[in-house]
Amino acid sequence: MRLLADDLSARRGEELIFRGISFGLSSGDAMVLTGPNGSGKSTLLRVLAGLLRAETGTAQVIEAEGAEPRPVREASHYLGHRNAMKLELTVTENLAFWRDYIGNFAGGEGIDIEHAADLVGLTGITHLPYGYLSAGQQRRFAMAKLLVAHRPVWILDEPTAALDADADAIFARLIETHRAQGGLVIAATHQPLGLRDARSLVMTGFEYDELEARL
Repeated sequence: MRLLADDLSARRGEELIFRGISFGLSSGDAMVLTGPNGSGKSTLLRVLAGLLRAETGTAQVIEAEGAEPRPVREASHYLGHRNAMKLELTVTENLAFWRDYIGNFAGGEGIDIEHAADLVGLTGITHLPYGYLSAGQQRRFAMAKLLVAHRPVWILDEPTAALDADADAIFARLIETHRAQGGLVIAATHQPLGLRDARSLVMTGFEYDELEARL
C-alpha cells in the first residue's frame, strides 16, 4: 500500500495553518509530526482522516499496483486527544460500537474484544462502565479501538497522553506489530514513541516550506 499526500494546505476559519505539504509512505512506514503548538500538526492529521476539508491538495491511498486511489479516510483509524468513548457504556459496548461502525478495510480483519483488551494489558474488566476506569485505563481501551477493526493507516494525535511508562511500551509494541503486518502510522507527539526508523515531518505553520520538511 502507498499513501500519497500532494500539496496539502488547510485553513481554520480565515487563517491559513499550513501549505504545500507533500509526502509519500509505503507499507510498514511510520512518520512522526513535530513542531510547536499551533504549527498545524493536529490540523494535518484531521485533514488526512477526513475530519477537516483541505484547502488544496489530495491525500490518497493506493492498495496495490494499478488500483484506483481512495481517500485516506477510507483506510484509516484516527485516535485524537479525546478517547471518543461513552462513559456510561461498558468497555465491551464501546468497542463493539466502534468495531461495527468503522468496519474492516479490504484485506484484513480486526481481533475480538477480549483479545484486544489483553493486548493493552487490561484483561478481565471489559464488563465495567468506561467511566469507572482511570484516565490511563481509558486511554488504553481507546488504543484497543485500533485493534477491533482492521484499518491499515493509523493516524495518532498525542497517542500516549495519560499513559505511564509501561503503557508507553505496550503502545510502541502495538505500533511495531501493525507496521510489521504492512500497516502505516502517522503520529503527532511531543514525546518519543520509540518507533524504529520513523521519518520526521517538522511543522512550522503558515510559514511552512517544503524544503523545511525533514523527511
